[in-house]
Amino acid sequence: MSTAVHQGTGHGGSPSIAVPDYWWYQARTRLLEQALGDFVEPGGRVLDVGSADGPSASWFRERATVTTALDVDPRGLANDGVCGSATALPYADAVFDAVAAFDVVEHCEPESLALHEMRRVLRPDGVLVLSVPAYQWAWSDHDVANGHYRRYTRPRIVDAVTAAGFTVDRATYAFAAVFPMFAAERLLRRVRDRGRTAGAADIATVPTVPRPLHHALMGLCRLDERLLASRDLPFGSSVLLAARPSRA
Repeated sequence: MSTAVHQGTGHGGSPSIAVPDYWWYQARTRLLEQALGDFVEPGGRVLDVGSADGPSASWFRERATVTTALDVDPRGLANDGVCGSATALPYADAVFDAVAAFDVVEHCEPESLALHEMRRVLRPDGVLVLSVPAYQWAWSDHDVANGHYRRYTRPRIVDAVTAAGFTVDRATYAFAAVFPMFAAERLLRRVRDRGRTAGAADIATVPTVPRPLHHALMGLCRLDERLLASRDLPFGSSVLLAARPSRA
């Protein structure tokens, strides 16, 4: 879960800094590429906002001639990355062919400022690809630790992106095959944490997953991958979206 901007909460880096091989990051890489890869033309200059989640953006970067990476946490940056905020992108107007923001917008307040900034730096024929966590009812201490402001439904993120000057090409849920386990885990968290006060973490932790369970979860996510090749999914723990700047 990326950290493009979250001011004043004490939240720092993405868990992927510490555990880039965690099953969720590996599965998300494949789901993002399957659902959104066709919208990113090969070549050109691209911006990876929230680049601490580099494992999930590897396919996106491979399509580019020039990749620019930005993150609020320098620990998530390579030597050529830029430390900066998604709500004040340090770039001129209309310079990128594609912008990626994978689990970034939920960290931004206001979300509209970040989305307008992404719209500003995109060329008129460019594309925005993003992901956000799904369903406010699934809010838990994990969201607090990760510095989230909100979770989304598909209509909610479509409305936000449209209001920022985009036309949405695709919006789908993902992680549908593992969704029953996700929902049960979130409900258990709410029961367990009732009455507790949670705070943001520097780098949030993720559960240790035994290798057999890791492989089982990856196998379930491949069901999503196959379905996303031909259809949108009606539910899941993430929403994936591709959009282009609206023409005046």
